[in-house]
Amino acid sequence: MNPAGDTRDAPAQPCENVVHMDIFLHCSLIPAVAIMGALSFLQRRERRWAVDRLPVLSGRFGVVVPLDVIGSLRNRWSYGFAFGVVSSSVLALFAQEYLPFAVPPWARAFIYLLGALEVGVAYYPFFACLSTPFRLVGSILGILYTLTWTVLSLWDMVTCPGGAVLGRFQKLILQWPRVLCLIFLLGRFTHMLAKAVRTNLGLEREEDEELMLQTHQVKYIQRLFSLSLGRRVRSWFERNVYEWDPYFKYPNRMIGTSIICFIGLYAITVADYSLCDYTFNKLDHLVDSLSLLAASCNTTQNLLADLVPQLRQFSLVARDIWLATTIFASLTSVTYTFHVLVCYRKHLKRLWAGQKNFMPEKFHNHSSAVSVAAITRYSGWQIAYTMWGYLIIHFVQFLLGLLLAYGLVLPIQQGKGLTVLSNLGMIILTTGVVIGLLILQILLVQVFFLQDKISPTDKQKPLALNNRKAFHNFTYFFFFYNVIMGLGNCIIRLVVSMVLGTWLVSRIDRTIVQRGYESLDPGYSTWIGMIFADHYHSNPVMICFCHLLLAERREREGRAPTSNSQFSTSSECVRGVRIRQRWFLLYTLLKNPQLVPLRRPSPPSHWPSLDPPSFALGFRNGWSGGEQTAREGMMDEADA
Repeated sequence: MNPAGDTRDAPAQPCENVVHMDIFLHCSLIPAVAIMGALSFLQRRERRWAVDRLPVLSGRFGVVVPLDVIGSLRNRWSYGFAFGVVSSSVLALFAQEYLPFAVPPWARAFIYLLGALEVGVAYYPFFACLSTPFRLVGSILGILYTLTWTVLSLWDMVTCPGGAVLGRFQKLILQWPRVLCLIFLLGRFTHMLAKAVRTNLGLEREEDEELMLQTHQVKYIQRLFSLSLGRRVRSWFERNVYEWDPYFKYPNRMIGTSIICFIGLYAITVADYSLCDYTFNKLDHLVDSLSLLAASCNTTQNLLADLVPQLRQFSLVARDIWLATTIFASLTSVTYTFHVLVCYRKHLKRLWAGQKNFMPEKFHNHSSAVSVAAITRYSGWQIAYTMWGYLIIHFVQFLLGLLLAYGLVLPIQQGKGLTVLSNLGMIILTTGVVIGLLILQILLVQVFFLQDKISPTDKQKPLALNNRKAFHNFTYFFFFYNVIMGLGNCIIRLVVSMVLGTWLVSRIDRTIVQRGYESLDPGYSTWIGMIFADHYHSNPVMICFCHLLLAERREREGRAPTSNSQFSTSSECVRGVRIRQRWFLLYTLLKNPQLVPLRRPSPPSHWPSLDPPSFALGFRNGWSGGEQTAREGMMDEADA
């Protein structure tokens, strides 16, 4: 059945791997546990136990933190590339069996749990060596562990590059993002080793611990108190595509999740295209077989003679549509991944400004336990939603493409253009009549059944009826037509809901259920809980306020300023009583707005609402009757 010289479906030549990566994943648990033990031995615990009386322990074997998913902004891209290394195992996690013996179906969930635990332990050193405060030991262990993975991954790709799905270069096509991430981490650990050696030799100052108040947060506070209220002119790209905010940084959790989503989309797109090519090649072979059968069998010749051309046409059309929709579905999923990052920044900044009207009211007082648990769930759910969303969007686009091809394109190519245009014209005419009657009802009500404007400057007429008797007759006669029109609109509503639900299934930042039932959408609930937790742990105003309180406490205790206070202003500004009093005043008036009119002198009548941004702006402009020196002190505090 296969034409001579056609090697499209020729299977890849089997090769014998010297090192199997799945076996190496199991074996890597031993060095991974050893590295975790070494880093834990160096880490000292703050809380001591009875066993710490032994001189060998003395507080050692502390908890090693692989990465800070809430407040830390150090090594964000390094953590992102570490997530890129994990991506291949995450995607293939549930496709492998981790035990050499068969298990009953009820135990599969426990096998998946053990497999996830094994993958987490195997890749733990990549993250732990980046986050450990012992830079010298961490960089050396990280270089050795990463170099081992890199060499064995390259050896596996070179010695046995082929596969059963993509042919001769399957591993090269699928594994190059992972190898690139390994090479980046190897360079990062080498850079850490060089800096650690220079620090130990005294050639470079030791890197300070991560500050509680970051530089970009200081700039954000400074912009809140800035005197220049005019907005700068934005470019076309910033107005229509993306507006860059230099005072906002994404946490490593969001960066790592996005990188895994991109790598996963690349892998699933390549696999999808290969499966499509393989499936349609098999369909072409089936059509060729039916054609030969029709030529040799006279009894079924008439039936097969009608079926073979239709199958051949379907194969050609479906192949082209599947390829085109693969591109569009991939672009849609990539766009959604970027858009989720934009929505994360937008929603978080709205919460910082005290605005909660963008979310349903039932989520305004979100449970603390649910919010913290949402941080744990978000990354895994976002990756799963992105993968499933790509498949669902691709299938829906493929069906719409087939409908368009068989309903419009093919009939026109077959000389049935007039029939198609006639049917299309009837659909457009019916839709136009329905929309026209809807608009006509609104216009009639606007002209005849609403009272005139109270003031000529009003934008619209008041909601007050006029010509009531005529309006009752108007409602009666349109009642029968609206019943018929409502039947069609019900079907349209259902179709639109289904299409939007499938199209937005990967958008975890937007609910796909009806209003009032948002709590039934677990993805959206996870999104809301996550941004609430990030809001309470990364609000620059809260962090700045806590930073000032800590600086004041250290000064009262007579301790030298630490790295947490290096963003403080000059000593006289920190010690200034006026500055502290105005922070306390701001907090008191925000919590007790009824005290605002009682202050002397009385505030102007044009005060804005007491939401945090506008109140802080008014506070900066001196609503309190203001002493110029106090305002200058607050500006100095912001400049810090």
